[in-house]
Amino acid sequence: MILSDVAIRDALKDGRIVIRPFRPPCLGTNSYDVHLGPYLAVYEDAALDARRDNRVREFRIPPEGYVLIPGQLYLGVTEEYTETHGYVPFLEGKSSVGRLGIDIHSTAGKGDEGFCNYWTLEMSVKLPVRIYSGMPVGQLIYFEISGPVRRSYSDKRSAKYRRVSAHPTPSRMYLNFARRAPARRRRT
Repeated sequence: MILSDVAIRDALKDGRIVIRPFRPPCLGTNSYDVHLGPYLAVYEDAALDARRDNRVREFRIPPEGYVLIPGQLYLGVTEEYTETHGYVPFLEGKSSVGRLGIDIHSTAGKGDEGFCNYWTLEMSVKLPVRIYSGMPVGQLIYFEISGPVRRSYSDKRSAKYRRVSAHPTPSRMYLNFARRAPARRRRT
């Protein structure tokens, strides 16, 4: 079940949802609008490697905006820091952003219960589009959880995105390979 505006306000009051900064006009009927933070990052290498910590170049979006170009992946970040306790947050793009041909995430729209951080955006565009820091970019939707949670995201040692940062966070997929034990050879 999706939380309504009244349920989101109640969860904000008792700390089960945290949104900083919280702007009352951004609370919709059943979602909360989030904004593009001041930083973007791009990968420096032409080919990325899932087993490596790929290098990124981060920059601040200038006041006159920045033009995103097709074929380039941009990592953005929300202005808002969020915490979610007892719900599952989903981040979706706003329809106005989608109608400009901007995708704000490729696959990572779902957060976990216990996620406490800024949201990194995986942004791509269909056509060149000028964007601005502070523009509405997405909306958070909160779902109720059925059943108890054994271990919250913030409590998992394997959680790769727990370090709080107001900057875009590149992929940490390489940590999955570092944690895996080498396969044993079978004797024949």
